[in-house]
Amino acid sequence: MEVNFSEVTPMIYESGINVPYHWWAGKTATRFYTVIRDESKIMATTCRVCKQVFVPPRKVCPACFVDADQWIEVSSSGTILTYTIARRQLSALPKKVPVIFALIQLDGATTSLLHYVDEIRPEDVKIGLRVKAKFSANPVGGIMDIDYFRPIEE
Repeated sequence: MEVNFSEVTPMIYESGINVPYHWWAGKTATRFYTVIRDESKIMATTCRVCKQVFVPPRKVCPACFVDADQWIEVSSSGTILTYTIARRQLSALPKKVPVIFALIQLDGATTSLLHYVDEIRPEDVKIGLRVKAKFSANPVGGIMDIDYFRPIEE
């Protein structure tokens, strides 16, 4: 069966869907967020088999499939592994563009954390840049209790 749509003008309807929801962060993420909120520290889980250090914490090591139930504090400083710059303002971006997102490997971790980078011009961001977390003055218990990461001089 062949359908010919050459005579049909497509109708385009623009809309948005707002789907508010709540979810349980779970035991691992709850501890991670609570320590950021209450102590301005970043915690990681470790795998006792392969010695990976997970930030954000993982409940189970994805390589060894064993519980990653040992907790350690990692540094709030780290290195940008890669980054991107959002230059189009979207409603999902709570910050004004340009917005810099980076994968940051914190000192002491073997994985990376996706977060904002600020206090730097987009053209000055580079892979290998050293950054440090700036914690929120009004923490509420979530990843945004780290306002952003800022460049540091070493």
